Amino acid sequence: MNDFRLETERLILRPWIESDVEPFAALNADKEVMEYFPKLMTREETEAMVARVKARYAEDGFCFWATEEKKSGEFIGFVGLGRPSFEAHFIPCVEIGWRLARPYWGKGYAPEAAKEVLRDGFERCRLQEIVALTAVLNAKSRRVMEKISMHRDPTDDFMHPALDDGHPLKPHVLYRLSSKDWKQKK
Repeated sequence: MNDFRLETERLILRPWIESDVEPFAALNADKEVMEYFPKLMTREETEAMVARVKARYAEDGFCFWATEEKKSGEFIGFVGLGRPSFEAHFIPCVEIGWRLARPYWGKGYAPEAAKEVLRDGFERCRLQEIVALTAVLNAKSRRVMEKISMHRDPTDDFMHPALDDGHPLKPHVLYRLSSKDWKQKK
């Protein structure tokens, strides 16, 4: 896993290293970053997530990659592919996801990295479809999904099964992009 990396003009997406855990734990404890998640994550939960991500790469050949800014060399969050672990009408599937620290918002980093992750998913991993999901309320992530040419069919929207009825984040949207549609957009 240690030699794999994806690069964009301004970013490096790479395997996780020990020094990523501290800034990732801070990111996961930030109320604004985690606004559309049910709760903040502890350091222990962050460490467990990094371990799961590493295992996912060993199993699938893809994961949520640690992402760093080329110019500064700073860890800024993650962008990559994963497999949702809950039950829904569209699962099994592969999802694209991102989570960036606040100082790196509004710079176009999420769509820049996501486009490279889509390329890798469709070309190297030979995936036929990649989905993205978020809470209906998360307009920022929905904009990223649209910027990377993903499409939403409202009939795919769902109630997240891990959240209690009445929870404001329970209603979720699903966006999709097929390999065929991605090839036409390139």
